[in-house]
Amino acid sequence: MSWDAEFTEHFDRCADSMRFTAYLLCGNHHEAEDVVQTAFLKLYLAGPKLVRREGLEPYLRRIVVRTFIAERRRVRWRRELLRDELPEQPEVAVLSEDKLVVWDALQSVPAKQRAVLVLRYWHDLGVEETAAALRCSVGTVKSNTNRGLKALRRRLGPAFAELWQEVSRGA
Repeated sequence: MSWDAEFTEHFDRCADSMRFTAYLLCGNHHEAEDVVQTAFLKLYLAGPKLVRREGLEPYLRRIVVRTFIAERRRVRWRRELLRDELPEQPEVAVLSEDKLVVWDALQSVPAKQRAVLVLRYWHDLGVEETAAALRCSVGTVKSNTNRGLKALRRRLGPAFAELWQEVSRGA
């Protein structure tokens, strides 16, 4: 099978999942779409050089997360954008109020901590898998998880435990 056909098949299978991951990281659809397009472009360009092509989905997820983090480092002034109209609502079929509250709070967590929380709790990756996806140590994943959860606790207050369990269980 040619790389173009293989890439198209992979895109069809993974695009929605990658958009959702990017949306969780970015907090808006437009930025998420840019991150996913950049990630798929990087995958497409790297594809012919890849020796092993099984396991492309975790590789692509790592590209999405690293692209998001790199973009946040590069353009720090984009953290707060003032707009004339309200932001779009997520295009997820049914969103509980709890998910909206947690997603809003997740946007206040620093980018690396947010990436760790998304990979660990929404994608249900273990500490080692998350470390591999982010190319960092297990200790870094653990400390970023701890700091991210503390930031969410501060933002969500006493209802944190109940909200977090509801959202991470039903993701």
